[in-house]
Amino acid sequence: MSVRFQKTPRGEVAILPRKDYELLAAKASEFDEDAGTARIVARAKKGASNGSPLLPKDVVDRLANGENPVRVLREWRGETQMYLSLKTDLSQGYISDIENGRRVGTVEALRLIANVLNVPLDLLVQ
Repeated sequence: MSVRFQKTPRGEVAILPRKDYELLAAKASEFDEDAGTARIVARAKKGASNGSPLLPKDVVDRLANGENPVRVLREWRGETQMYLSLKTDLSQGYISDIENGRRVGTVEALRLIANVLNVPLDLLVQ
C-alpha cells in the first residue's frame, strides 16, 4: 500500500490508490457488521439472563411486520383464545377483539395476558 501524506489548510490528509482505499473500506464495513452483531448478541444474552424470553426469528419477524402481538405470542406459546380466557377471567370475545384490533386492551388486561404467556408486558403494548 503506497500512502502519501499532504498538508492542507484543514490538516494533514492521507492519499492512497483507489484499490487500497476500497480494500480498507471493505474491511471497515466487515468490522462494523461484526461489532453490530456482537452488540445484538450481547443484548440478547443479557435479556436471557434477566428472564426475558428469547423469541424465534419467525415470531420476531411477525411482530416486526405489525401483526398483533397478543395473537403472535399466544400462537407461539401454542395456546388458544379460550385458554387465555380461562386463565385471565377475560372473555374470549374480548381477547378476540384485542387480537383483531377492535379493542386496544387495558393495561391490566394486557398484564394478565402477559403473565399467562410468560412474556414481558412491553411486548404486548403497541
